[in-house]
Amino acid sequence: MTGEVLAVQLEAAAKAAGLVVVSSEAGEKYSGGLTTKFTLALASDPAKTQLLELSQAFEFGRADLRDEVRAYLAEAAKRLKNPRPDCYLTLHGLPLSFGKFGWPFHESTSGADTSLVHGEVRLEDGGESVLHAKIAASMTVTFRDIVAAPEQPFAEGFIYNAIRKTMDQAQLELVKSGNRQPVPLTTRYYSARQKKFVFNDTSEGQRKSFLAAKVYWLSGVLGAGEPVWLLDPRDAQYMNTPVDDLHGTAELLASEGLLQRVAEGDYAVPTAQLMERRETYVGEMMRTLESIKPSFNEEMRSGLSNM
Repeated sequence: MTGEVLAVQLEAAAKAAGLVVVSSEAGEKYSGGLTTKFTLALASDPAKTQLLELSQAFEFGRADLRDEVRAYLAEAAKRLKNPRPDCYLTLHGLPLSFGKFGWPFHESTSGADTSLVHGEVRLEDGGESVLHAKIAASMTVTFRDIVAAPEQPFAEGFIYNAIRKTMDQAQLELVKSGNRQPVPLTTRYYSARQKKFVFNDTSEGQRKSFLAAKVYWLSGVLGAGEPVWLLDPRDAQYMNTPVDDLHGTAELLASEGLLQRVAEGDYAVPTAQLMERRETYVGEMMRTLESIKPSFNEEMRSGLSNM
């Protein structure tokens, strides 16, 4: 009965956001307990879908939780208009897809006082790349108090940004195979004074470079030239800037002939001028991939260390 009520509540909220629930199925939490996996689609384009997994006991009736889920669904509807809604760019030029996340957070089974969620990111360079990283994102007790609920709509955005930030810091490696790599979520990613998440302080120049590269990769390379959303709040959070600033940055790029804005300026496609920068963007990606490879102390390898 709890699952049926949740399904009815979610279906109504999805409809209000311009989405439809295509299907639902029972799931199971990593540490036990039931979830419901909803496949959401754009009402205007049912081929564009996304998976949303919620605990069957999730309290949708609570006003504070319900409002945040509605906001999440409204964002999802805009993101689903992207040709690759699962793809994001890092500040250092890596196009990544995010998937295989198992929600909600579960308690650590190793005895640590942390909550975990597992997932995977993959390099998306337009070819058949096999490079990926299996992720174990962990919340500390202190950080857990900041999050309204350990469920997908409340945590997905900042987890994706924490992964991007950790990748920027060369603390994650993209490999062909390997174990899960940790992404610690601590209060360093949250400003208690401003009551918001903080990841990167960026300049206008950095945001301009990021947005141009995003349109190049997500539309020009991965999206067959279809429009991508310029004003994603996750990107704004990742770069510690208001969404309105991204609007201004997009105007600058359009004035320079690098992108063409569509859908009232919220989305854009690359121009031929931007696509001519392939060597620049591929070179940046390759340099970043090289920088995140583990390095070795050659003296230690030769037995010259006194450790």
